[in-house]
Amino acid sequence: MNGPAVSPLSSLTGPMTDPFGRTITYLRVSVTDRCDLRCFYCMSEDMTFLPKADLLTLEELDRLCSAFIAKGVKKLRLTGGEPLVRRNVMSLVRSLSRHLESGALRELTLTTNGTQLAKHAKELAECGVRRINVSLDTLDPQKFRAITRWGEIDKVLEGIEAARSAGLAVKINAVALKNLNEDEIPALMQWAHGKGMGLTLIEVMPMGEIGTGRIDQYLPLSLVRARLAQQFTLTDLEESTGGPARYVSVSETGGKLGFITPMTHNFCESCNRVRITCTGTLHTCLGHEDASDLRKPLRASSEDALLSAAIDRAIGLKPKGHDFIIDRRHNRPSVSRHMSVTGG
Repeated sequence: MNGPAVSPLSSLTGPMTDPFGRTITYLRVSVTDRCDLRCFYCMSEDMTFLPKADLLTLEELDRLCSAFIAKGVKKLRLTGGEPLVRRNVMSLVRSLSRHLESGALRELTLTTNGTQLAKHAKELAECGVRRINVSLDTLDPQKFRAITRWGEIDKVLEGIEAARSAGLAVKINAVALKNLNEDEIPALMQWAHGKGMGLTLIEVMPMGEIGTGRIDQYLPLSLVRARLAQQFTLTDLEESTGGPARYVSVSETGGKLGFITPMTHNFCESCNRVRITCTGTLHTCLGHEDASDLRKPLRASSEDALLSAAIDRAIGLKPKGHDFIIDRRHNRPSVSRHMSVTGG
């Protein structure tokens, strides 16, 4: 798969700046809503997936990503669902890597559950991917199966080792879950740091109906950090990877720990990112029901004029912040779409 050249009109468009002066340089693209796991905080057990005919083709995803890169995106993350279950997805990765070679794109990366990594890690590295995020909430096989509903943790651990052997830097993402993995967080951190991997903790987000109450899952990371501070020396770091996490160094492990806190401390003031679903819908905010259809202008013309204008209109509507809330009075999704559809 060879991607199309970026049209002159797109390349002359200035940086994407929203109404609040934030420049958009980070694009997250869901290549599929499907996944080979069913994590209970992300999906319902009996998910209804989109008809395959509704999804953008890999060529269309390439063109869409390329239009954003021409408009100033420097970091591109492929997500899902599980991105590596999309048929022939590596052809998209190979094609997008041309933007790394040209210098137009600074980083191409992905978030994965790790189940398919053993198969694809070497080729990802060959395509210029330098680091990846792997979602892993526990090291306990029984807890892992309970969280994912049917997953086998050995496949994920094998995938992580394959990625590390291929030279990829791996960061572990773990959702903090009340009464499930909260006592395991110190051990998970020590395991990750012991292998030279970072760990980022994430609060449960109220997205999509999942069949259980969010309040029963929600664990504030302010509480987690306070508990960790009783055992470890945590020092705030100024650095950022371009995402929403705030980082600390852990003296005892020599590693880095991140906190993504959409509920207790939002990160909206510095938001530099937007998301595209596998159907070509642009969401400028994870916590809003905003949606802009890019599939229609994408398919209306082989030139990028209509697409570029649609992107500009959408960026002009980006809200100041999200509306996430979890409490006993709001024990329902703040946003109706599932994380697996939006792209995590």
